Amino acid sequence: MIRKCAICQKGELSGKTVSRKGQYKSKGGTGSKISRWTMRRFLPNLHKMRILIDGHPRRAYVCAKCIKKGSLQKA
Repeated sequence: MIRKCAICQKGELSGKTVSRKGQYKSKGGTGSKISRWTMRRFLPNLHKMRILIDGHPRRAYVCAKCIKKGSLQKA
């Protein structure tokens, strides 16, 4: 599956998940430290729809933000 919006070309982003250890200072500890991190993917909220692309009805993946904005024309 192509993870891109057909209208705004919004795609997948990468980031990190951070795991921490230690008790927070506000809870009476010496502070939390980052023990490790791993890469993760942020995927767009895509929906498969029939929309008009160049005047022809096509099935395409559209993000939820474009559907809410109404920047597409349903077939």
